[in-house]
Amino acid sequence: MLVVQPRELPPAVRKHFKKYDLGRCLTCGACSSGCPITGMPGMEKYDTRKVIRMISLGLLDEVVASNFPWVCTGCGRCAHACPMNIDIVPVMAHLKHLRARDEVPGILHKGVEKVMETGNNMAISKADYLGALADVGAELASEDCPGFYVPVDKPGADILFFPNSKEIYGDFEDLKWWWKIFYAARESWTVPSENWEAVDWGLFTANYQVTRVLAQRKIDKLRELGVRRMIMPDCGGGSYGCRVGMKFCSLDDPSNKVNYAYLYEYLLELMKAGRVTLDKSVNAGRRFTWHDSCKHGRELARHFGFGYFDEPRWIIAQCVDDFVEMTPNRENNFCCGAGGGNWPMPYEKESASHGRFKAGQIRETGADVVVVGCSNCRDQIMRRLPKHYPDLKYEVKYLWQLVAESLVIEPRSEGEVRVLAAEAAAQWAAFGVEVEE
Repeated sequence: MLVVQPRELPPAVRKHFKKYDLGRCLTCGACSSGCPITGMPGMEKYDTRKVIRMISLGLLDEVVASNFPWVCTGCGRCAHACPMNIDIVPVMAHLKHLRARDEVPGILHKGVEKVMETGNNMAISKADYLGALADVGAELASEDCPGFYVPVDKPGADILFFPNSKEIYGDFEDLKWWWKIFYAARESWTVPSENWEAVDWGLFTANYQVTRVLAQRKIDKLRELGVRRMIMPDCGGGSYGCRVGMKFCSLDDPSNKVNYAYLYEYLLELMKAGRVTLDKSVNAGRRFTWHDSCKHGRELARHFGFGYFDEPRWIIAQCVDDFVEMTPNRENNFCCGAGGGNWPMPYEKESASHGRFKAGQIRETGADVVVVGCSNCRDQIMRRLPKHYPDLKYEVKYLWQLVAESLVIEPRSEGEVRVLAAEAAAQWAAFGVEVEE
């Protein structure tokens, strides 16, 4: 039998882990029993309980060198089950933090370098970014929203919105859902011309300084434009990462506190104020279910005191009549398997295995449509799970897509359309952007 020789942790690491008091661990295994990595092919040597014990015994190098911290999605089911209330997720994140940056798996650190240098994860040029906003906005104007255009750097707007670079890169149709909602609500909104990236890959790589910088950029942009508040980005890496970064920034400087709204809060406001009209009949004959995102629910509740569970369900209820819950749900829900950066990382088989519980949940609902509130959840459930579990047959929609598709849009008058068109022409001319007809 192999006898483990305990080792001393490096002083800085010992100091960091002291606040989590890993010595309280009972080795009961509740964390491992709730973790989808347990029993995952290729990860037989590791589970959450073992990793915690290895850290306690000083076997740090072995854990940092393993894939376990990267396959971990940070879903928080382990901490939720822990009878000693040990906050395990940031422990796993710090194991990522200790990995040399040139050894971070896949493209994540490259994306971090790009966002620090260019303001977005994919190094999309300002000209291409503005061109995409102009052209896709013109498409929407010709389809459903006469006079529509994307306001950029609009001073004094009520809402500041940050796009996801993967949508600017190629998922153009997904840009239109929020835009339709803003148009229907006659919202005063804007997007930044620079440092516009919504998603925080610093969170995925446990690069604490990057998370701080990206949040500060959003704070600075809000102040620079004099915008009333921002909408927290949709994906967990965007909203949760930004919230963590803002916490860092406000500790550095209390004046860094700014106004923001989560997407659920904002949509609730619009609906309850009667600023948008919805038609359930467009969704008749289809059954819908909702996936509780880990970072918008369980982890947000644990670390910031409130998770969004009732709000998305109320919003869906305004759009559809046939809704069925997954089991389990809310705080006990299973992760989709793509959190923590697992969608772009080179661990597809592990990510798909992690998602086996989510696949089972969806299968049992018999739903035609799975509604999600996170871009990584959406990609995983829409693209990866059906690839690895071919019997799954469903459509996936963003929550804001469901709302946008259910809108009854009041048409603008000819005069209003002319005013909007003139504003658009002036803006794009000022940026030197030619809009395709």
